[in-house]
Amino acid sequence: MPSFDVVSKVDNHEVTNAIDQVNREIGTRFDFKGTDTRVECAKNIITLIAPTDFQLKQVDEILRNKLAKRQVDIRMLDYKPADVKLNEARQVIDVKQGLDPESAKKVVKFVKDSKEKVQATIQGDQVRITGKKRDDLQAMIAKLKAAPLNLSLQFENFRD
Repeated sequence: MPSFDVVSKVDNHEVTNAIDQVNREIGTRFDFKGTDTRVECAKNIITLIAPTDFQLKQVDEILRNKLAKRQVDIRMLDYKPADVKLNEARQVIDVKQGLDPESAKKVVKFVKDSKEKVQATIQGDQVRITGKKRDDLQAMIAKLKAAPLNLSLQFENFRD
């Protein structure tokens, strides 16, 4: 029976490359000279560090631009509140990997409401969609791409 998986992933290599570009740009910009401004990354957690809240927002804007240029969906970033102290501001950003249970339920509900001849099941952090015909699955992919779910979705493991 034909099937495919709906997943929500971020390419960690592209995120690392974007962070390297941000750190290089910070090193060359005049408004960051002499400051200890940097971006650190450790396993799906990005930390922005700057002397002031204003500079923290500037670094965030640079990061968003670099990620967008590398086709990394910025909807996958989960911002935590900024921690501002006297001489340092930090902001932690979680990079979401996989569909959380609430998002997976949204996808399944959308599939069932679409009246296509397909079935959707949640399997961990992804949703498997099966159907009898390949055309039904392709129509479902098109509908999911156009859906107003506000999720970054990718489609993989398309099997005939």
